[in-house]
Amino acid sequence: MRKVPIITADEAAMLVKNGDTLTTSGFVASAIPEALNKAVEKRFLETGEPNNITYVYCGSQGNRDGRGAEHYAHEGLLKRFIAGHWATVPALGKMALENKMEAYNVSQGSLCHLFRDIAGHKPGCFTKVGLGTFIDPRNGGGKMNPSTTEDIVELMTIKGQEYLFYPAFPLNICLIRGTYADESGNITFEKEVAPLEGTSVCQAVKNSGGIVVVQVERVVKYGTLDPRLVKVPGIYVDYVVVADPEDHQQTLSCDYDPTLSGEKRAPDVQPAPLPLSAKKIIGRRGAVELEKDVAVNLGVGAPEFVASVASEEGIGDFMTLTVEGGPVGGVPQGGARFGSAQNPDAVIDQGYQFDFYDGGGLDLCYLGLAECDGKGNINVSRFGPRVAGCGGFINITQNTPKVFFCGTFTAGGLKVDVVDGKVIIVQEGRQKKFLKSVEQVTFNGDVAMQNKQQVMYMTERCVFELKEDGMHLSEIAPGIDLQTQILDVMEFAPIIDKDENGEIKLMDAALFAEGLMGLKELKA
Repeated sequence: MRKVPIITADEAAMLVKNGDTLTTSGFVASAIPEALNKAVEKRFLETGEPNNITYVYCGSQGNRDGRGAEHYAHEGLLKRFIAGHWATVPALGKMALENKMEAYNVSQGSLCHLFRDIAGHKPGCFTKVGLGTFIDPRNGGGKMNPSTTEDIVELMTIKGQEYLFYPAFPLNICLIRGTYADESGNITFEKEVAPLEGTSVCQAVKNSGGIVVVQVERVVKYGTLDPRLVKVPGIYVDYVVVADPEDHQQTLSCDYDPTLSGEKRAPDVQPAPLPLSAKKIIGRRGAVELEKDVAVNLGVGAPEFVASVASEEGIGDFMTLTVEGGPVGGVPQGGARFGSAQNPDAVIDQGYQFDFYDGGGLDLCYLGLAECDGKGNINVSRFGPRVAGCGGFINITQNTPKVFFCGTFTAGGLKVDVVDGKVIIVQEGRQKKFLKSVEQVTFNGDVAMQNKQQVMYMTERCVFELKEDGMHLSEIAPGIDLQTQILDVMEFAPIIDKDENGEIKLMDAALFAEGLMGLKELKA
């Protein structure tokens, strides 16, 4: 029996060489190999090594507090950073904006697939995801600052069709985490919220001639692990590090929750009805579009209210919710635990989830509405000095047949009341969302029309639909003045749909009433 070497986190940090290409595990604040990340930072601060690292991972890894990937946010430690999502690592975003490293933001799903392609010694990842967005080389290729000049995404034509191509590159080392290792280095993930891309990453590093280091909770005797739970076979693993409990939380700053890993099931509890608000109106309007037995992805913020309204109305079972990280079914979690789900039906590898998304497997998606222009383009990825990143947004919105963007009409101080079934704007938001042009194209309206997608934009005061000739204002809320509270608060002129009497269709009165809307009976 081969025995895997068990080393300390400090010894693991010594394995990272100057100029290496490194990847780590994590999804937002879950599955973070905190002991290993801390040790690399400690070594750099004490010795100046390792330095000039290329750091790449799929999603977002941090909690905005210096932990996770922010341990690498030091000038000189990183030469280049490539990631799908940046919102939870603002220290790295600051370094990018200050031009202190090369920086790229590209599709989370494409990076997942690239790891598999690297493992198989393929030339790279070919995908249509990102065409027409800021990832497209014609629109910047995901580069984030003047220091970033090399193209890591190329435009190619294959059999008359355009594709984006991510060339493969070797990975020198990965620092990931699992739950248990046996004496031979077989790794299980049973207490993690998802296996994420762990198997693919370890294969990619091993087949690149690199070093695989896995942080675990405990090492157990060889032969005691259920082989069906082993996600990383010992033949991939070079070293194991046993972490202290404080560096091995399921989710940073959160107690272990067995209902997220599938160890236990939480009782089904009917949530209390939400008070009537702008976001509940939006959630209600989104829930109207639900059909029976649909697979759905929900973004954070206003889109989450769709699920809340559906549960309140007794049609929560109409949809099976999915999360980019791998959970299918259950109740997706927010905040630090975004990426997990309570009581999931299944938890699959992240790469497989994006196969499903990229192939059009979702029926509907509800995503955030941050900035929108007259072509129906959406920006959710960059706002001046704030770098959010695209994450899986492009994979999801570009390939789902029915796409609903959900958000308030303005932002920054907006206050809304509903009185006698009418929407009252008590205080208008400071920031307009419907602009002449968006800062960055995360969703391309023209591409959506070429793909024959149904696209709607839902707010508390009106609804827009994207059609081949542009953005149509199709519904207006009762109590809202078209000129002063819509047209004067946006920077482009929509096409206004009117009936034979010259009237705009009113949004359903049930959206603005107390009590249930009756969606269960309506859709029975």
